[in-house]
Amino acid sequence: MEAISSTQWSEENSVDLIRKLRNDLLKDFLDERYLKEYIALHFNLRELSNIKIEFIKKELKELFNSPLDVAHYEAILTNLKETDASSIGEGNDHIFYADIEKVLKRFMY
Repeated sequence: MEAISSTQWSEENSVDLIRKLRNDLLKDFLDERYLKEYIALHFNLRELSNIKIEFIKKELKELFNSPLDVAHYEAILTNLKETDASSIGEGNDHIFYADIEKVLKRFMY
């Protein structure tokens, strides 16, 4: 995750920033090669049908266009509000990936 700095975070700016970072990560997953590599490494699945890949990509696109789940990202939002942090990606990668893995797990099992 990239570090983005600012001197003051409004809640709206914070939500927009987190959504931008989430969507940047989603763009990586919309690349089929990256998606297959991630699934192979993290779910130990070497082959997925093209149909499953297309369903996953469709749901990831829907997530990309959806508003941010503020409850899911509450820890980051609170941290930004309390500390005026200059980097939100460091140490919070798992929160971003968990959002995406919710979609992936629906098609893995």
